[in-house]
Amino acid sequence: MVPIVGLSVATIACALERSWFWYQLLSQEDRIVHDVLDAARYDLNEAGAIAEKAQTLPIGRFLLAPLRLRNPSPETFRLAMEATGDKEFVQMRKGDKLLETVVAVAPLLGLLGTVTGLIGTFNNLNIGGGGTTQQATAAAAGIGEALITTAAGMVVAILALAVFRVMVSLQARQMDYFSEVGNELELIYRQVWYEPAIADENYVPAAAMSGRPIADGN
Repeated sequence: MVPIVGLSVATIACALERSWFWYQLLSQEDRIVHDVLDAARYDLNEAGAIAEKAQTLPIGRFLLAPLRLRNPSPETFRLAMEATGDKEFVQMRKGDKLLETVVAVAPLLGLLGTVTGLIGTFNNLNIGGGGTTQQATAAAAGIGEALITTAAGMVVAILALAVFRVMVSLQARQMDYFSEVGNELELIYRQVWYEPAIADENYVPAAAMSGRPIADGN
């Protein structure tokens, strides 16, 4: 029971830590994304400043990565988001290995405790001796006590599995959300900032194309 209790404490601690993490992220990310995308349509520096204030959260660091670059190409812009997104997804998976281990190990520990308890119970039986009823009662109590570890191990494993499945669902949702937000930010950058700048650089007056001198305005 001692290792099972330890695994239950680790599971509860992981669940509380991850719950706080996801609460902070989910309660603030929509506002941060809205503010950054709105500012990006008019001023990239302001959008970067908003994202920098929110860089304690994954979504803030994700949006800040491309906005801190100086005149990047769309490919570099996207690459910065993808690289940062990969790092953030690794952090979001924190605790998964612990929960997977608990799900696998807790029932086995419970079963091991039951088996060793049964072995001790049967070793104490005196088959063929006196007091058969009393021995049967003691054996039943020993078997019932031995089964407690199996039940405890299964309860802990079920709790860990439930927490793990919730976390996996949140991680999948967050990956889709990051992809959607990243695509929208990249589209804004391309349409509002990058393509107009390229068009201005490639602009050639019609008079120059026809070979006629360009008027100096006098």
